[in-house]
Amino acid sequence: MTLGLELGPLEGLVGSWEGEDGLDVSYANSVDKILETPYREKVTFLAFGPVENGRQVLYGLDYRMEAWRDGEGDPFHAEVGYWLWDAAAGQVMRCFMVPRGVVVLAGGQATPGDRTFHLEADIGSTSYGILSNQFLATAARTTRYEVSVNVGDATFSYEETTTIEHARVERTVLHTDRNTLRRVDAAS
Repeated sequence: MTLGLELGPLEGLVGSWEGEDGLDVSYANSVDKILETPYREKVTFLAFGPVENGRQVLYGLDYRMEAWRDGEGDPFHAEVGYWLWDAAAGQVMRCFMVPRGVVVLAGGQATPGDRTFHLEADIGSTSYGILSNQFLATAARTTRYEVSVNVGDATFSYEETTTIEHARVERTVLHTDRNTLRRVDAAS
């Protein structure tokens, strides 16, 4: 089954993407300072739906992402999760987990034809929130997550900020990532 309009603003993301222009700015434990790390990434979005929660009907994208530092063969970051569209509520959602043991459910307002949208999550929120494993909850607690997405015809870009209360540096650290990816395959 091919989904199109049911995916609302997520429709343009269906397929496989690659980007070589990523920049990760984050605290590096190994050198005890903030580093700027160029990276490349691959993302695949596969459409699904409908998912019915009583009156709520969701359509979405199952996604997988991996990122590699320049010159390295093994990924330094991976994500699995879902992007969801609730047409009745005008809500785009992204729920994902990273292998460090952090889960994020972020959301924001959108309309079906939007090519740009912004999602947010805060620790302690009962709707769009963040959970961490016990170690990270004390050592490097994620307190806020934001992402802005721009979907073009053959590219999509994002800028995201993860706010972390870092015990080792005894201050709040803004971990940012950005990239522009190009479509390599239009899957359904």
